Amino acid sequence: MKINAFLLRCTLIAALGGFLFGFETAVISGAEKTIQQLWSLSDFWLGFTVAASLIGTVIGSMIAGNPAQRYGRKKVLLFIAVMYLLSALGCSLTPTWILFIIFRIVGGIAVGASSVVGPMYISEISPAPVRGRLTGMFQLNIVIGILVAFLTNYLFQQIGAGSWRWMVGIMVVPAGLFAILLRIIPESPRWLILNNRDEEAAAIFARTGEPDARSVINEEHELLTGTKKVIEHAPEENLFSSKFRKPILYAVLLAMFNQLSGINAILYYAPRIFEMAGFSHKASFLQPVYIGCANLLFTFIGMSIIDKVGRKTLLIIGATGMFIFLALTAFSFQSTGSGNHYVILYLVCFIAFFAMSQGAVIWVFISEIFPNSVRSQGSSLGSFTHWIMAAIIAWTFPIFVHGTVNGGFYSFIFFSVMVLISMLFIWRVMPETKGRTLEQIQKDLGIV
Repeated sequence: MKINAFLLRCTLIAALGGFLFGFETAVISGAEKTIQQLWSLSDFWLGFTVAASLIGTVIGSMIAGNPAQRYGRKKVLLFIAVMYLLSALGCSLTPTWILFIIFRIVGGIAVGASSVVGPMYISEISPAPVRGRLTGMFQLNIVIGILVAFLTNYLFQQIGAGSWRWMVGIMVVPAGLFAILLRIIPESPRWLILNNRDEEAAAIFARTGEPDARSVINEEHELLTGTKKVIEHAPEENLFSSKFRKPILYAVLLAMFNQLSGINAILYYAPRIFEMAGFSHKASFLQPVYIGCANLLFTFIGMSIIDKVGRKTLLIIGATGMFIFLALTAFSFQSTGSGNHYVILYLVCFIAFFAMSQGAVIWVFISEIFPNSVRSQGSSLGSFTHWIMAAIIAWTFPIFVHGTVNGGFYSFIFFSVMVLISMLFIWRVMPETKGRTLEQIQKDLGIV
């Protein structure tokens, strides 16, 4: 199916939230060592400072679902853009550590909410044959944001004193652009159906190229009400009722394993890891750029084949490669704790396998498996799980990695074992969703 200009434009604008998500995630890697010295932070409080944003993401992922359900996806995306702006300005200008923490939390709330609402919006405007590729645009923008953060960190670190303020403050530019462009996209048609605005939804479906808009609208009402009768408002449902146990299980476990792979520990502490491996201070800022490039390239590959190969197959292939290269990274730190220069090769390969599998699949899959009546709450649950695990990993990583001589070895062995367990879950339990409409997926899972 051909993707028309209107659909592509709406997708790219909504996916800008993913760019800001990625930038906010990675930019702290360039500033964390300076911040530790500036405010004399222990490893515990450094971990807290890095994890502060993730505490915000947990909050954002928890609270985003209800406003998105009540006020619409577009209005919540606009509010998210404003929070990104406030965070960038506050973090770059603050004179004190406590204010820095507060604005990091604000940025984290924006990230958490964005991880729920962005993929949800894109999946709801996308026809089934191209939904995986289009929802994957959100993840593609995340990795572009990560790469740009690594690049700007490398460039700004050459300024010297105060460079960290430029690193975190430059996010003002894309955040402002996001806020402006959101005004030209429509509301999600499936949210309009929930609110008995079928004609508006049909008009938007027609512009996105949905081949049979009326059937989609009728299917939605049938799933929401048990009949084809159009009602004024869809009934509110409890996400934690027994009929949703399968999508809850899939979303929670996939989100947990995504973070237990150690991906965010690598992104948040990349320069520190490379200094541990023997790279110079300047080179330790350059190596993450290679990671960012691999992340972008292989996310694009994963996104381009996700609707052909399928979600499950990509995850199994990715988990195999991730396990191998995490184990190799661990053993490179085993004898001395200082690692070696092969670490850059191992981590680039790990990122490549992660990007084309977990990175490309997670937000697509979570946005697909919940029905319209609880999609915002289900997406919030998956995102909440993802971010609570990310916060735990980010907070504890500097404590464990510096706690013993072999801290690097133990940390990466743990990540590799978690990936091995995730492979068993994907192989034995997780369903395939490629090529199915959102309504068909619910029927496949026995949700009626």
